[in-house]
This record gives sequence, structure tokens and C-alpha cells, in this order.
Amino acid sequence: MTSIIQQFDVGQKVHVICEPSVQKGMPHRRFHGKTGTVIGQRGRAWVLLVNDGGSEKTVIARPQHLKAQE
Repeated sequence: MTSIIQQFDVGQKVHVICEPSVQKGMPHRRFHGKTGTVIGQRGRAWVLLVNDGGSEKTVIARPQHLKAQE
């Protein structure tokens, strides 16, 4: 329940950890385990910049699939 209501700040680092019990808003499996930077919010989902193979990709994921970096 707390993963649904978590909030992030722009510029904050988050880990992409796909939660298999929630399919909605799940990013592609290639981004599982990667760390990205929050660049904004789109509805209930968060927009991230993730480095993938030497290029930056934009990933849209719901908060159930994100974990704040500590």
C-alpha cells in the first residue's frame, strides 16, 4: 500500500524494480534493476531518465515499480 502513494522529487534517483503482482504501468523488463533520475510526473506514473547501453532512455513507470535510492 505504501508503494502506491510514495512521492518523488524531480532530480531524485530511483531504482526500477518490477513488481510482478501489478502489471499496470510496468516498465520493460530490460530496465529491471537499473537506476534512473526522476524528470517529471505523468498522471499517476513517473517519468525517468535511464542509461541503457550508452544512451539515455525515457521510462514511464508507476510508483509500485520504483524504489527510492538511499
